[in-house]
Amino acid sequence: MSILGRALFWPAAILALFLPVFAQSGNNSSDAASPNPGSTQAPASQSASPPADLLIRNGTVLTVTHGVIQNGSVLIHNGKIAQVGSNIAAPAGATVIDATGKYVMPGIIDCHSHLALDGDVNEATSPITPSMNMLDAFVNTDKGLYHALAGGVTSLLLLHGSANMIGGQAVVIKNKFGLSREQMLFPNAPRSIKFASGENPKRVYGSRNQLPSTRMGNFEVQREALQQAKEYMRDWDDYNAKVQKGDKEARAPKRDLKLEALADVLRGKLLVQIHCYRADEFLTEMAIAREFGYHIRAFHHALEAYKVADKIAAEGIAIATWPDWWGFKDEAWDAQPWNAVMSSRHGVRVALKSDSNDVVRRLNQDAGKVIRYGGATQDEALKMITLNPAWIIGVDDHVGSLDVGKDGDISIWDKDPLSSYAKVEKTIIDGEVFFDSSLPGLGLTHWKNAPMSGSDFEGSEMDDEMGIGEAH
Repeated sequence: MSILGRALFWPAAILALFLPVFAQSGNNSSDAASPNPGSTQAPASQSASPPADLLIRNGTVLTVTHGVIQNGSVLIHNGKIAQVGSNIAAPAGATVIDATGKYVMPGIIDCHSHLALDGDVNEATSPITPSMNMLDAFVNTDKGLYHALAGGVTSLLLLHGSANMIGGQAVVIKNKFGLSREQMLFPNAPRSIKFASGENPKRVYGSRNQLPSTRMGNFEVQREALQQAKEYMRDWDDYNAKVQKGDKEARAPKRDLKLEALADVLRGKLLVQIHCYRADEFLTEMAIAREFGYHIRAFHHALEAYKVADKIAAEGIAIATWPDWWGFKDEAWDAQPWNAVMSSRHGVRVALKSDSNDVVRRLNQDAGKVIRYGGATQDEALKMITLNPAWIIGVDDHVGSLDVGKDGDISIWDKDPLSSYAKVEKTIIDGEVFFDSSLPGLGLTHWKNAPMSGSDFEGSEMDDEMGIGEAH
């Protein structure tokens, strides 16, 4: 279906905003070339001449890490938080935002998204594709990023889909919608890779009558690939040892991009993010990680985490889950909305994520649900959409809370953000306003009136889960 065709299902108010940009579709001509996909995430350029000082004052400041400050202020200097507190004076020449009656919190972080990947979510031609890089599929003009920005989302982890036991490598972005691809990359963010257990790889390859078609097959191909990587590392270690001893006859092993990526998993250079639902499979994945000596960063979806939360917590593994998705596939029948808080009470670091181009706009409401389902505190609920997902991505030293020295990534709300009635008024990234609801039209500050691209609904793993998307 065309973009315009899909737009017919939008509310009239939203449709009116986008009619001027439906005439054509494509990427900004100013997009920079992709950096080396095998390297750590490249430093991102900053937009031209951001304000040196930005003061947000007189708001209810939700710091996430050190409580709530009534009539509080946040001073951002050169893109970084310089002060948080009361009675902060505006430096000469500072831009001042009056947040009286408003709520100020860190930008929301989505640690599981497939936005802006233009349908290229899965390389479903092999169950093991670790050398694939989602940066090569990233479409920085996808209007779903605008929807996320208008929902207060400032950073996202864009993941490979769940067709494969070991999929491709993720890309981490700051949601500076309107800038080039290179400018949207999160500077020096750690690399992540997507694994997936259970129904999805079973279904994809089983439908072709090939390995893996069972859970036994799933874990066999995973172990086999990791064993190959272990041997590949050994061969390179042997070669390097010979070179260091001055052996001029030493012959280098053949470079293999797939095994090089898996070797980086074993070396601890890639954060392992695993799509997994069932309690028994959490245990199996943890056992395989111990067997091969790598660490799992987070289980994603994790609907049965409450059954083995103590074991997940003991391994220092986080979960990224939904508060209320249930019953949409066999693996989801034992889901319950208390999962997030139950797991948290057992010491698991819990994040809420979207996995949906629609849910990404309302992650604040999902955080509100865990107060209803489990009795989370306000700070606990806010951490699930800010600091905890930042930790899963590996950027919690830069974003996720309003602390001095962190990036000036902030969302300003007209009401308590955990209310279903709350709306974002401004979204600020590195001290620059990228969305302002008071502006005419789209509320964008950096958009160059180029055509938007991408789909409202394609590319999400929700389609994948329902059997209608990329993984079937």
